[in-house]
Amino acid sequence: MKTDSLTFKSLENNDIFKLIDVTRQGVDYETFEDFTVSYPLNSSTWSKILNMSERTIQRYKREKKRLDSIHSEKFLLIMLLFKKGVSVFGNTSNFLAWINSKSIPLGGIKPIDLLDNSFGINMVKDELIRIEHGVLA
Repeated sequence: MKTDSLTFKSLENNDIFKLIDVTRQGVDYETFEDFTVSYPLNSSTWSKILNMSERTIQRYKREKKRLDSIHSEKFLLIMLLFKKGVSVFGNTSNFLAWINSKSIPLGGIKPIDLLDNSFGINMVKDELIRIEHGVLA
Protein backbone atom coordinates (compact mmCIF):
# COMPACT_ATOMS: atom_id res chain seq x y z
CA MET A 1 0.00 0.00 0.00
CA LYS A 2 1.43 3.32 -1.00
CA THR A 3 -0.30 6.51 0.09
CA ASP A 4 2.98 8.33 0.60
CA SER A 5 4.65 5.80 2.87
CA LEU A 6 1.45 5.12 4.79
CA THR A 7 0.79 1.40 5.00
CA PHE A 8 -1.72 -0.62 6.95
CA LYS A 9 1.03 -1.94 9.22
CA SER A 10 2.44 1.54 9.87
CA LEU A 11 -0.95 3.20 10.30
CA GLU A 12 -1.37 4.51 13.84
CA ASN A 13 -4.08 6.52 15.61
CA ASN A 14 -1.47 8.75 17.20
CA ASP A 15 0.04 9.95 13.92
CA ILE A 16 -2.71 12.53 13.49
CA PHE A 17 -0.74 14.90 11.26
CA LYS A 18 0.06 12.05 8.86
CA LEU A 19 -3.61 11.02 8.80
CA ILE A 20 -4.68 14.62 8.14
CA ASP A 21 -2.16 14.92 5.33
CA VAL A 22 -3.21 11.66 3.68
CA THR A 23 -6.88 12.61 4.03
CA ARG A 24 -6.24 15.92 2.30
CA GLN A 25 -4.23 14.29 -0.52
CA GLY A 26 -6.71 11.47 -0.93
CA VAL A 27 -5.98 7.77 -0.63
CA ASP A 28 -4.84 6.34 -3.95
CA TYR A 29 -6.96 3.58 -5.45
CA GLU A 30 -4.09 1.07 -5.25
CA THR A 31 -4.01 1.42 -1.46
CA PHE A 32 -7.78 0.95 -1.32
CA GLU A 33 -7.56 -2.11 -3.55
CA ASP A 34 -4.69 -3.65 -1.54
CA PHE A 35 -6.75 -3.26 1.62
CA THR A 36 -9.89 -4.75 0.08
CA VAL A 37 -7.90 -7.81 -0.98
CA SER A 38 -6.69 -8.29 2.60
CA TYR A 39 -10.17 -7.71 4.02
CA PRO A 40 -12.47 -9.21 1.43
CA LEU A 41 -15.82 -7.50 1.75
CA ASN A 42 -18.00 -7.47 -1.33
CA SER A 43 -18.28 -4.35 -3.47
CA SER A 44 -21.82 -3.56 -2.29
CA THR A 45 -20.58 -3.57 1.32
CA TRP A 46 -17.73 -1.18 0.45
CA SER A 47 -20.20 0.94 -1.48
CA LYS A 48 -22.44 1.18 1.58
CA ILE A 49 -19.54 1.83 3.99
CA LEU A 50 -18.10 4.62 1.84
CA ASN A 51 -21.49 6.04 0.81
CA MET A 52 -20.43 5.80 -2.82
CA SER A 53 -21.96 3.85 -5.69
CA GLU A 54 -20.27 0.71 -6.97
CA ARG A 55 -20.01 2.44 -10.35
CA THR A 56 -18.08 5.31 -8.79
CA ILE A 57 -15.70 2.87 -7.12
CA GLN A 58 -15.14 1.20 -10.51
CA ARG A 59 -14.48 4.61 -12.08
CA TYR A 60 -11.84 5.35 -9.43
CA LYS A 61 -10.22 2.04 -10.33
CA ARG A 62 -10.39 2.57 -14.08
CA GLU A 63 -9.04 6.14 -13.85
CA LYS A 64 -6.54 5.29 -11.08
CA LYS A 65 -7.86 8.24 -9.11
CA ARG A 66 -7.39 9.11 -5.47
CA LEU A 67 -10.41 8.93 -3.21
CA ASP A 68 -11.70 12.38 -2.34
CA SER A 69 -11.12 13.79 1.13
CA ILE A 70 -14.43 12.65 2.64
CA HIS A 71 -14.06 9.08 1.40
CA SER A 72 -10.36 8.99 2.29
CA GLU A 73 -11.13 10.00 5.87
CA LYS A 74 -13.75 7.30 6.23
CA PHE A 75 -11.47 4.72 4.63
CA LEU A 76 -8.63 5.59 7.04
CA LEU A 77 -11.03 5.28 9.99
CA ILE A 78 -12.03 1.84 8.70
CA MET A 79 -8.36 0.85 8.29
CA LEU A 80 -7.65 1.88 11.89
CA LEU A 81 -10.73 0.01 13.10
CA PHE A 82 -9.73 -3.15 11.23
CA LYS A 83 -6.19 -2.91 12.58
CA LYS A 84 -7.63 -2.72 16.10
CA GLY A 85 -9.98 -5.62 15.37
CA VAL A 86 -7.20 -7.89 14.13
CA SER A 87 -5.17 -6.99 17.20
CA VAL A 88 -8.06 -7.80 19.55
CA PHE A 89 -9.06 -11.05 17.82
CA GLY A 90 -5.54 -12.22 17.00
CA ASN A 91 -6.05 -12.69 13.27
CA THR A 92 -8.03 -11.48 10.28
CA SER A 93 -10.41 -14.44 9.99
CA ASN A 94 -11.53 -14.23 13.63
CA PHE A 95 -12.07 -10.49 13.29
CA LEU A 96 -14.02 -10.87 10.03
CA ALA A 97 -16.17 -13.58 11.63
CA TRP A 98 -16.97 -11.22 14.54
CA ILE A 99 -17.63 -8.16 12.41
CA ASN A 100 -20.09 -10.15 10.26
CA SER A 101 -21.99 -11.67 13.21
CA LYS A 102 -24.84 -10.15 15.17
CA SER A 103 -23.64 -8.53 18.37
CA ILE A 104 -25.87 -8.41 21.44
CA PRO A 105 -23.97 -5.44 22.94
CA LEU A 106 -24.52 -3.57 19.68
CA GLY A 107 -28.27 -4.13 19.77
CA GLY A 108 -28.25 -7.37 17.78
CA ILE A 109 -26.75 -5.59 14.78
CA LYS A 110 -23.74 -6.87 12.86
CA PRO A 111 -20.80 -4.51 13.45
CA ILE A 112 -20.22 -4.33 9.67
CA ASP A 113 -23.66 -2.74 9.31
CA LEU A 114 -22.64 0.16 11.56
CA LEU A 115 -19.60 1.26 9.57
CA ASP A 116 -21.39 3.64 7.21
CA ASN A 117 -21.02 6.62 9.55
CA SER A 118 -18.63 7.87 12.22
CA PHE A 119 -21.07 7.22 15.10
CA GLY A 120 -21.28 3.55 14.14
CA ILE A 121 -17.53 3.30 13.63
CA ASN A 122 -17.02 4.70 17.13
CA MET A 123 -19.56 2.24 18.59
CA VAL A 124 -17.72 -0.68 17.01
CA LYS A 125 -14.35 0.67 18.14
CA ASP A 126 -15.67 1.06 21.70
CA GLU A 127 -16.95 -2.51 21.63
CA LEU A 128 -13.55 -3.76 20.46
CA ILE A 129 -11.93 -1.93 23.37
CA ARG A 130 -14.39 -3.54 25.80
CA ILE A 131 -13.62 -6.97 24.36
CA GLU A 132 -9.89 -6.26 24.56
CA HIS A 133 -10.23 -5.42 28.25
CA GLY A 134 -12.55 -8.32 29.02
CA VAL A 135 -15.58 -6.13 29.72
CA LEU A 136 -18.65 -7.97 28.47
CA ALA A 137 -22.04 -6.34 28.07
